[in-house]
Amino acid sequence: MKTIFTLLALFAFTGTAIVVPQSNAIAASQYPNTGKVLETMDASIYTYMKVSTDKEPVWLAVSKTTVAKGNTISYPDGAVMTNFNSPSLNRTFDKIIFLDKIKVEKK
Repeated sequence: MKTIFTLLALFAFTGTAIVVPQSNAIAASQYPNTGKVLETMDASIYTYMKVSTDKEPVWLAVSKTTVAKGNTISYPDGAVMTNFNSPSLNRTFDKIIFLDKIKVEKK
């Protein structure tokens, strides 16, 4: 009988959990940068994308992800590398930012 009461109490407590939606302020602080994808290419384990910014376009690299030209993305600050050579693309980027993640904004 004790087991049944314990299970019922546990079920009641788990059923009353409150999910608090993430506020826009927290989301904005995680992804403070936004831009429109101007160009994208996949290579090895990365997706490379040229993204518009307020100043000038920048190149980003993120673990392979699905993103298309024209998508608007948000992204965190990342590690900036200069004169980065990508052997798989046979290309050297003057400046590229490596990221852990991006967020594709809904249209």
